[in-house]
Amino acid sequence: MANLSLRAKSLIALAIACVVVLLPASWLGWLAMQSVQRHFGEAYAQNLALLNRERLLAPVRTDLALSLRLAASPITQRWIEHDQNPALRELFFAEAETYRQALHDRAYFLVSDESLHYYFNSEAEPTSITPRYQLDRNDPADEWYFRVAGSELPYQININTDQQLGLTRVWINVPIRNAEGHTLGLAGSSLDLSRFLSSLGEQAADGITPILARADGAIQAHPDRDRIAFNTAAHEVTAGHSLAGLVPASEQPDLQQALEAARNDPLGVTLTSLTVDGVDQIVAITYIPDLDWFGFTALDLRSAHVISPYGFWLAVAGLALLLASLLSIFGYGVERLVLRPIRQLQQSARALAAGNYHVSLPSQADEIGDLSRSFGEMARRVEQHTRELEDRVRHRTRELEAANLAMAQSQTKISQSIEYAALIQSAILPDRQLAQAFGANHFVIWQPRDVVGGDFYVFYESHDVWLLGLVDCAGHGVPGALMTMLVKAALDRVIQECRLENPAELLQHVDQVMRAMLANSHLPRGLATNAEAGLLLADKAKRQLRYAGARIPLYTSDGQEVQEYRGDKRALCDRRVGKYHNIDLPLCTNTTYYLTTDGFLDQAGGEQGFGFGSSRFRRMLQANANLPLAQQAHGFKAALAAYQGSQPQRDDITLLAFRFNVN
Repeated sequence: MANLSLRAKSLIALAIACVVVLLPASWLGWLAMQSVQRHFGEAYAQNLALLNRERLLAPVRTDLALSLRLAASPITQRWIEHDQNPALRELFFAEAETYRQALHDRAYFLVSDESLHYYFNSEAEPTSITPRYQLDRNDPADEWYFRVAGSELPYQININTDQQLGLTRVWINVPIRNAEGHTLGLAGSSLDLSRFLSSLGEQAADGITPILARADGAIQAHPDRDRIAFNTAAHEVTAGHSLAGLVPASEQPDLQQALEAARNDPLGVTLTSLTVDGVDQIVAITYIPDLDWFGFTALDLRSAHVISPYGFWLAVAGLALLLASLLSIFGYGVERLVLRPIRQLQQSARALAAGNYHVSLPSQADEIGDLSRSFGEMARRVEQHTRELEDRVRHRTRELEAANLAMAQSQTKISQSIEYAALIQSAILPDRQLAQAFGANHFVIWQPRDVVGGDFYVFYESHDVWLLGLVDCAGHGVPGALMTMLVKAALDRVIQECRLENPAELLQHVDQVMRAMLANSHLPRGLATNAEAGLLLADKAKRQLRYAGARIPLYTSDGQEVQEYRGDKRALCDRRVGKYHNIDLPLCTNTTYYLTTDGFLDQAGGEQGFGFGSSRFRRMLQANANLPLAQQAHGFKAALAAYQGSQPQRDDITLLAFRFNVN
């Protein structure tokens, strides 16, 4: 956006303004269209439901009335009780033929309960007075008859496939009962709903799903024949063949409420919204009392073209054309009235940036003209200030060159002083004494954070008694190095005055000497002057060790386990005064001893930037304890560098490791 021209930005601004206006208008228009579409969709579904009900009801009503009359006929009842009487047989079939001519599909059937003979006649073949087949009580295909005959209902209507006749039709089953109410048989007619089902399929192609279902929900007609519940008189209705299986469980109460409302209003249509086969649809439900059936018409507004969407898209195209025209007219006006004089002003500004202060500017009586005159005045002032600044820059440059030279000389002196201090600090470290005492059985990792640091280590020897120690003074760099000199002086003084037999007493005296040294010093309150220390006394003759620590622990490892001996929690010269205690342990030749400052343990690294930590340190000691000490030193450095990664060194790092070789 920042690289676009002013013209492009103006056109974008206008387009955004138009869109801001058109979007709500389009949204409101879309909502209105949706409302109108839903209104017409509901009306369409309602009319279609009524139409389907009448289209089905007309033939069914006629055939039901004729089937009831046929079952109630005295001739039918007399003959079915004596179906072997030739005279009654001829009389019945003559009367049944008159009924057949009046039936919608010219087909009727009759079953005798006594003989279980099944009679069927239709216009597809000549009238037969002999049974087509005999029902079998043990045949599951004939179970429908015994259910209907045993029911107390005046009639039943279901879709069934007669396997003997090879016909799938809607069967109207009417029990034939005598005056005492005993069932003598069954009479009725059949309807071929192929034309009606074909029309259902055509409606479904337009996003409409018309369905017929019994009062118990069994689907009797559906565009998808796999959904129809065939032979419901003999089998239970499954969920996949009922209205309940069309909608989710959460909407079952809404479905039942709509069905009950339709039952209470048999002349009207009940409208509701349900999720049918996973799609939100408008549902129109009618009730057919004559059949005790429900007409269920589902309409999907997204698929059914109730209202043509072409009008909406035509309006959208008109709005887009109007927007394009507005943008074209606005772009031309911006070009003539604004961009051309601004472009001239831009060329003058470029000339001014190149050092040409004598430029020609556009002149016109509007805001751009005022801008041009102000720009000309600015150019004159810039020229004047440029000359003045050039003089000042030359003068300041000479001053900065002199200051840089002096600063470089001072930096050289400071660097030389720090390097000399590092040399002095290295001189007080007992590397030569440790090499003579331990040889290859020791190593020291000493890594100050800066050139000089606040960590140092000591070694004192008196006959068969050795004293090894590690001290971590507060601070880094030069302040930390000065603290090491102070603590080293205090420790040397105490060693001269006391015997090497009680490390805790030595730490106690060092603490007192440091407090005495700093008692008369006027130091800032926030300046830290404390130090952490650890002293290990080794009596080779007695093969005993005695350790005392001021917040520095002693680690030992025999190659199998790592032991940690914690010192006291109070540092030297701490605010609180306390005592230090000794820890006695045997001197073992197969054990490696380690002293480390907290710089190793607190070094940040890893994925989360946490400190190295004592647990990881102990695992590192145990993994390398059986190696020669030179290899251990290399492994420890590599482990710390790998964990540290790109993190900076936080503190001075010192690690002292040694083994005793006592003959």
